[in-house]
Amino acid sequence: MAGSSLDQNPPNADRHITAGGSDWLWAVFAIMALADLGMIAHAFTRPRGTRFFHNIATVILTTSTIAYFAMASDLGATPVLEEFTRGVPGSTRQIWFVRYIQWFINFPLLLVLVLFTSGLSLSDILTTAFMAWVVVVCGLVGALVVSTYKWGFFVLGVCALFYIWAILLGHGTRSNFAAGPGVRTGYIRGAGLIAFITMLYPIAWGCSEGGNVISPTGEMIWYGILDLILGPIFLHYFIWGLRKVDYGLFGLHSGKYTDGPYGTTGAGYGAGAGAGRGAAAPAAAAGPNMTTANRV
Repeated sequence: MAGSSLDQNPPNADRHITAGGSDWLWAVFAIMALADLGMIAHAFTRPRGTRFFHNIATVILTTSTIAYFAMASDLGATPVLEEFTRGVPGSTRQIWFVRYIQWFINFPLLLVLVLFTSGLSLSDILTTAFMAWVVVVCGLVGALVVSTYKWGFFVLGVCALFYIWAILLGHGTRSNFAAGPGVRTGYIRGAGLIAFITMLYPIAWGCSEGGNVISPTGEMIWYGILDLILGPIFLHYFIWGLRKVDYGLFGLHSGKYTDGPYGTTGAGYGAGAGAGRGAAAPAAAAGPNMTTANRV
């Protein structure tokens, strides 16, 4: 299917991905799909009521799988006139709006997943997620703008990124980690990786959609590597680090009768593996140390 993608869906711009670029995208699609299936399988090994982070990761990986299927098929792009032609005046370049749809869904969810472990207030988490939308929307609008004004949207998006980095590396690291020092260590590592990788996205944008320096195939390779790091690699690593954490300490327990492990009635189970039976365990987990679930 990789070899016939460009034949069945001919490129719609002068500068477009090559057959090799399509093959690379099919490879990324396969990795995303396998990682998605692995995350779903891992989630079903957890008791019901303790899959919050697994479910968010599943949404992220499913979205990426669909997006890379579209891009590998040479679908989800629109031709846009180049500001810097680097050759023939009036030529067009493929701008992949399907990628921005992927990021619009995934970027805020990735931040929510990580910030929920820190104990930040819900209002701080939601504001940070909104700033992720600002970054993605500014990137998309800037990519579609032909004139120099595209760089204004670029600057606005980078400013939103600075806000996100400040929350991840500043406010988040000083928060109340009710789940213990082990979660704090994992958060600091995860937040540092997210901050570093998201710093590379604007550079890629400036070299591809913005400055038209690299080819669309080079763009796909660059973005694909970054998406793989923040997708399958980071998500499986981060969630594996939470495997022994009591979810009740996050305030993520559910009072539903059905939220026990499979094969049980669900009655009396707390949110995590360490949660006791009965009403006392959730109450103790919620305790005086306020968690994300009960702070606004």
